[in-house]
Amino acid sequence: MPLDPALRDRIIAAVDAGFAEQIAYTQDLIRFPSLRGEEQAIQDFVFRAMRDRGLAMDRFAMDEAAITAHPGGAPFSEEHSRAPIVVGIHRPRNETGRSLILQAHVDVVPTGPADMWSRPPFEPAIQGDWLYGRGGADMKAGHAANLFCLDALRRIGLQPAATVTVQSVVEEESTGNGALMTHLRGYKADAVLIPEPEEEMLVRANTGVLWFQVEVRGVPVHVREMGAGANAIDAAYRIVGDLRGLEEEWNARKAGRPHFENEEHPINLNIGKIEGGDWASSVPCWCRIDCRVSIYPGTSADEAAREIREHIGAFARSDRFLANNPPSVTFNGFHAEGYVLEPGSDAETVLGHAHEAATGSALKSFMTAGYLDTRVYALYDRIPALCYGPKSENIHGVDERVSLASLKRITATMALFVAEWCGVEPVAGPEASS
Repeated sequence: MPLDPALRDRIIAAVDAGFAEQIAYTQDLIRFPSLRGEEQAIQDFVFRAMRDRGLAMDRFAMDEAAITAHPGGAPFSEEHSRAPIVVGIHRPRNETGRSLILQAHVDVVPTGPADMWSRPPFEPAIQGDWLYGRGGADMKAGHAANLFCLDALRRIGLQPAATVTVQSVVEEESTGNGALMTHLRGYKADAVLIPEPEEEMLVRANTGVLWFQVEVRGVPVHVREMGAGANAIDAAYRIVGDLRGLEEEWNARKAGRPHFENEEHPINLNIGKIEGGDWASSVPCWCRIDCRVSIYPGTSADEAAREIREHIGAFARSDRFLANNPPSVTFNGFHAEGYVLEPGSDAETVLGHAHEAATGSALKSFMTAGYLDTRVYALYDRIPALCYGPKSENIHGVDERVSLASLKRITATMALFVAEWCGVEPVAGPEASS
């Protein structure tokens, strides 16, 4: 049943009372340049913040063998983060409610050239309703909300009447192995909520994602004898052109797929990085491209990878140079299937109650064509996996920013959701208040 209106209003007021502190904490998180492989310091900070709140703590490393053996695991590479995963567990005095996982990631994507930003990317700044900074929207604002929605309950002398597991992971932006590791560690719950920047809507469907590299070897000569050589960069461009054809084939398969068939271009291939050659006056003998492509829910990562290999192989056999110098294809990151959140779960109903109370409007849902860690819980735990978070702009881009008014609303939604889903009980000891 929905919360008592008086309790609902007290919880919303408690979020408001702690919001200045929440903003400051979010800014502290943004100041950590927690790029891939550089998340140790921020995870130490998060560990202390959780421990100081009285949560039972766990900190552990990735188990490469266990992840590699799992169908949802992504390949490890030299760039794979070795930072620990941090988990804090709230245990009630009396387990009368339904358990919950609150998860967020601390890793952020590269900033690009700093001079393209209107301010330094790791120096958080507030302008009007917007909090700027790399990772502020994706997803350090949500990371902070996981703690501050619990703080709001404690501020009025209450705590969840069920186990709540607060997880801080890495590798969300590269492999998804961090969330998978918490699953392999044995953390389970009746539902999961991940406050990614999702425009105050619930993700109904989500694509899977593959990362792969294609490397071409050419024949180096001096440019004065260019015709005697073979330009690896030119050959890589030909492969990119052919991959665009595969992208269009996959987009054509949207027909008959709920959540996707009305999208103009649900499958996106990104050529995210290109490296090649050694000297401007030498025909380049190597070129490597890094690619990312999405896949429909229900399509296995192995199946999609096999089709990519076969497609590139067929093109190479048709190319005069590549037929005798076949490119290599390496899958080096995301190897993740998508999911669909079927409507009708109790968890979604409770989130709908909470969202309407906090925002004054009905909860909407949508499809998003990017990777989300909720896939771990939807596919392997088969529990309601709720991805819902604040409005933002320019995630993965320049001048990334999150709306503070929206962040306050979704934090209130989360606190109300925890109270109704988990139930509440009085805080024991001197922190209890009326």
